[in-house]
Amino acid sequence: MRTDYCGAIRSTHIDQEITLCGWVDRRRDHGGVIFIDLRDREGVVQVVFDPDAGDFFRLADRVRSEYVLQVTGVVRARSEATQNPNMPTGEIEVYGRALQIFSEAKTPAFPLDQYNEVGEDVRLKYRYLDLRRPEMQSNLVLRSKISSSVRRSLESQGFLDLETPMLTRATPEGARDYLVPSRTHNGKFFALPQSPQLFKQLLMVSGFDRYYQVARCFRDEDLRADRQSEFTQIDIEASFVEEETIMGIAEKMICDIFKEVLDVDLGDFPRMTWHEAMSRFGSDKPDLRNPLELVDVADLMTDVEFKVFSGPAKDAKGRVAALKVPGGIEKLSRKQIDDFTKFVGIYGARGLAYIKCNDISDLSEGLQSPIVKFLPEQVRGAIIERVQAQNGDLIFFGADKATIVNESLGALRNKLGSDLGLLQGEWAPLWVVDFPMFEEDTDGSLTALHHPFTSPSVDVESLVAEPAQALSRAYDMVLNGTELGGGSIRIHDTRMPSAVSDVVWFGE
Repeated sequence: MRTDYCGAIRSTHIDQEITLCGWVDRRRDHGGVIFIDLRDREGVVQVVFDPDAGDFFRLADRVRSEYVLQVTGVVRARSEATQNPNMPTGEIEVYGRALQIFSEAKTPAFPLDQYNEVGEDVRLKYRYLDLRRPEMQSNLVLRSKISSSVRRSLESQGFLDLETPMLTRATPEGARDYLVPSRTHNGKFFALPQSPQLFKQLLMVSGFDRYYQVARCFRDEDLRADRQSEFTQIDIEASFVEEETIMGIAEKMICDIFKEVLDVDLGDFPRMTWHEAMSRFGSDKPDLRNPLELVDVADLMTDVEFKVFSGPAKDAKGRVAALKVPGGIEKLSRKQIDDFTKFVGIYGARGLAYIKCNDISDLSEGLQSPIVKFLPEQVRGAIIERVQAQNGDLIFFGADKATIVNESLGALRNKLGSDLGLLQGEWAPLWVVDFPMFEEDTDGSLTALHHPFTSPSVDVESLVAEPAQALSRAYDMVLNGTELGGGSIRIHDTRMPSAVSDVVWFGE
């Protein structure tokens, strides 16, 4: 029915007769010559009909947007004046000799080109039209290429593609299950899998030591920007490996994808401990393209009269941190600073202190801020030295519980990096490792930071003796501030699950 895709026609096809099928992207009538931009999944090509085409010319005159056509014609070069460098097919056009209308169409509910913004509610109502847009077509083609690249990379490393059941019983995960009623067992329900967690571990103990699956998963939880109720994950499990082995496998897979699909060389992934990430960036998924960093100044604030600073500085669970914005005085207005104060309030911060460094050589008059009067000159000088401030810099401060300071200043760091155009480079991958095994709840008890299969990096005796100090054998892959994935070494010591359970439920 067709010989080629519209978007695949190039100058190498000149003088060839071809047959195309697709949708009318646009139709134009220029003084008796009709131009039709014909679109398929590969792109758009220009088709020309003139009166010499006879009945086919008159048929082309009836064509409107989104009609479905079959066109036969000869590829020819465009004149230099009419070439379109913005189109992959911009050097050629198809001189139409035959035309068949497969399907007529009403006027679309919204324009399908990339130049018009369309509300998501309208796009979802007319999803079949939305999926015709170049952006959506490109996204789905990219997704398909990534899936193919994943399979090639993992299979080259000895992994088997194995399917696991979709209808199962509920298992302990991070969200609620979606339930499916059973027709044959009245009053009983199946659960849709939140992940293939238990099934892939059954495969491991069965001897299938390297498994992967492009797995469909379901989680009944509130929608977030990075979370959906149903999603696809690249699921990997391997036996007889250490952290570095499995991290190397995942790293190679991601690097293969980027090289094969985007022709991007990600290079090596640096390692960073969870504690370092939280200390420097206030986040366990830092965007390393952003040069801004948090700097601890609590030790400088313990004796100041300003209790907003001295209180958290003396609190073992508190933190006082500074965030320097180079050239911030020129870049940020007072209104923007006030807006940032409201912004950090979203994360529980009760305020946002700042110092403007007009002249750091004059600690008495050269620093501008409502809080300067509460800080002795030696403290001001120590802060300037600690953050390595220069004239023109702006320093923000967070003082509260460490979790609040980390979340608020970490979010502010990301916002400043984006708003001020500070991001450097295009890609910044890393591994975050050595996560805590437990985190402290509001009542002082310990809760597991990971799922119950995660192995601690210490033995049973050390875990029971000092659970709050235990680290896990978990690792997260981060790219540009987004967690791409993560995993852990599983518990294989039969004594460890009960030890972990005792710590979680009964504390130290």
